[in-house]
Amino acid sequence: MRMLRLLFLALLGIVLIAVASANRDLITLRLLPEELDQFLGIGWSLEVPLFLAIFAGIVAGLGIGFVWEWFREAKHRAAASQHRREAGRLEKEVSRLKAEKPEAEDDVLALLEGRKAG
Repeated sequence: MRMLRLLFLALLGIVLIAVASANRDLITLRLLPEELDQFLGIGWSLEVPLFLAIFAGIVAGLGIGFVWEWFREAKHRAAASQHRREAGRLEKEVSRLKAEKPEAEDDVLALLEGRKAG
């Protein structure tokens, strides 16, 4: 399995290097459309190689997806936490009840425990 993972990472690295070398041209990234920049007087722009914009988009998409899933699964994590607390409480109660001796002999309990019924 380790070899498969290393092979996958090597292939992924080769593909990323190929994409980066094929997309080295500079592009201009703008905060706002050019017309809106002129109207508002905010002219923020940045020139980067195309492959950086592509990779940044992939990373941003993954990050947004992870955050979205984390929020979506919050109710499941809360329910699991509540079930763990409840299971712990029930385990303590079972051990407490096992430690207590029954006050009166019960024939059914004696049979289940392997003792002679009185």
